[in-house]
Parts: sequence; structure tokens; C-alpha cells
Amino acid sequence: MKIVFTGGGTGGHIYPILAVIREIENAEIYFIGPKTNYGFSDLKKQGVIIKNISAGKIRKGEILKNIVDVIFKIPLGIIQSIFLLKRIKPDLIFSKGGFGSFPVLFANRFFRYPLFLHESDSVLGKVTKIFAQEAKKIFVSFENTNIEKAVLVGNPIRKEILNGTREKATDIFNLSNEKPIVLILGGSQGAEKINELVLGVLPQLLKNFEIIHQCGEKNFKDANLLYKTIVEDKNLDKFYHLHAYLDEEQMKHALAAAHVVVSRAGAATIFEIAACGKPSILIPLPESAQNHQAQNAYLYAKTGAATVMEPQNPTPHMLYSNLMNVFSRPHYLKEMGKAAIEFARPEAGKKIAQEIIDIK
Repeated sequence: MKIVFTGGGTGGHIYPILAVIREIENAEIYFIGPKTNYGFSDLKKQGVIIKNISAGKIRKGEILKNIVDVIFKIPLGIIQSIFLLKRIKPDLIFSKGGFGSFPVLFANRFFRYPLFLHESDSVLGKVTKIFAQEAKKIFVSFENTNIEKAVLVGNPIRKEILNGTREKATDIFNLSNEKPIVLILGGSQGAEKINELVLGVLPQLLKNFEIIHQCGEKNFKDANLLYKTIVEDKNLDKFYHLHAYLDEEQMKHALAAAHVVVSRAGAATIFEIAACGKPSILIPLPESAQNHQAQNAYLYAKTGAATVMEPQNPTPHMLYSNLMNVFSRPHYLKEMGKAAIEFARPEAGKKIAQEIIDIK
């Protein structure tokens, strides 16, 4: 059996694909999509044959970039995908969505290979909407996602994420374990706004918490410089652990050690946090497509597993107050963790794998 996976271009698309692939045996697996720094090394370890293509996206207010993408990048990606699909002749195509999947799915209109879509967010993405009629099934993550052909499975998570330990985290991050541990995540690419919120009250935070902070590779230099500038008490240094990016090994142990997670509200992150049973404070990305992060966050918060900071105008002191509030109520913190576990669907990857390999 030959299967083509497609999606991109962030870790939020690649990691769920990885979770599904790990549940499939005896198949020749390809990934076709734009090049990214997130998750490709893990795909290669699984024996996936990676074929990179050109891809473009439409951005608000960036006319010149949009013209280049529409005239050059997207058509080139479609042509590349046509040649690849013709050569591979897959038994099926599985798309995780995102702008990186568009050229492959458009090219498939010339072949009509069986198509399966997965929608991570509570709101259907543009690519999912465009190709919904062509799909055999559309796997969805949230119960309220109302669409024909929908199969509720949750968002696939890397099960390896569940195997972390606090002891290993102590070694990896050189934790003191003298204070409650807060894990701060900005998504695979980092989040400048979350960095600003954290660094804006970092001295106060470090007096109360030990922090593992994933800031993003492009933000690391500035964040590290600012941290060294604003934290004057060097006795607090041992409580702050700044990282550009957390690979799978680091992430699973960081999640195991954390008492609370502060994060963006991408679906992939939410479902991994939930599966680990961690209370969370979510800060949705305000400019996310169709405001999907805010909708994800509020739906998840209704379960009692998380609190949500308003996406438009969060301040550093709001973050500090939210953390102090959840830690001041140990019983509430425990209930949040239980609600997270109840929400989680750790078998999503396995269910999807079973569905797609049974197409014959």
C-alpha cells in the first residue's frame, strides 16, 4: 500500500501526521509538502519518503507577497505535485490541511485518488472547505464541528509525549524543583507576544515559579538578551530555563514536570496538553485564520481544563495574576487536570490509521 500525507507549514500540521504514521504498518509512506524545520527529522526516522514542493498562502494586507504566491509559488507547487502523484500512484491521500496541502489536493483533481481530510480546529480551515466534497471522510477534533462526512476522532497526538518523567526533566533542564514549574509554549515557531508577556513580569514570576520557556528560534537571541537585562537578582537564574525549541524528547519530559502550561491555542498543542492531564492557561493567537485559536480555546475551557486570556489585549500582569490565581487554589488545579484527561482522545491517531487503511 502507498499512502501520501500532506500538510503544512507548522509543527501543528506535521506532528499529527507523525502520530498517524506511527500507527501504520506495512505501507510505503510519502510526505509531500513545503519544507519546514519542524518534525521532518522525526518523519525521516519513521522511514517516510519526503518530497518538498513550492507552496504559498494568502495573507491579510501583504499584497506583494500574495501576488508572488498566487502567480508563482502555488502554480509551481501544483505542477510539482502532479508529477509526483503520477509517479507515486498512491492508494490514498491524507491531508492535515494548511496552505502546504493545497497544491497536492488541487493536483489530485487530475487523478481522483481516495482523499481523507483531518481538521484540527473547531472551525473548518479554508483548504478543508475547498476540498470537502472530494473527500471520502473528514476527521474532526471537536464535537461541535458540523459538516457532512465528519468522523469525530480528536486530534492525533504523538503518544511518545505521554512517556515523560519529572526525574528526566530535572536532568535535561537542570531543574531545582524548589518551586511549582510552569511550562510556557509559543507553538513550534514561538510566539513573540507570549515572550513579551512573560518577560514583562519575569522577576515576579521567578520569585514564585520555576519556568521552562520555549520562545522560538527566531526570538531566542532577543529573549535571552532581555532576560539578562531585566532579571537583576542572579539568585533567580536557576529558576529560568529558556529554550528556542523543544524537540519531542525535551517536550515529553517538560510536560511531565510542569504543574501548569501556558500556551497558544493551536489544536495540536491543546490535545497534547490534555492527554498529559495538565491544567493550562491559553493565550489564543488573535490573527489566526478565522479566529480559530480563540474558538478552540473557549471550547476547551468549557470543560474546566483551562482558563483563557483574552486574545486582543493581554498584559504581563494579567498573565501573572492568572498564574497566581490557579496556584492559589490547589483543589481547582487538581480539577483542571482531571478535566483535561476527560477531554483528551489519545487514540485519535490509531482510529484514523484504521479508517484509512480499510478503504479497500
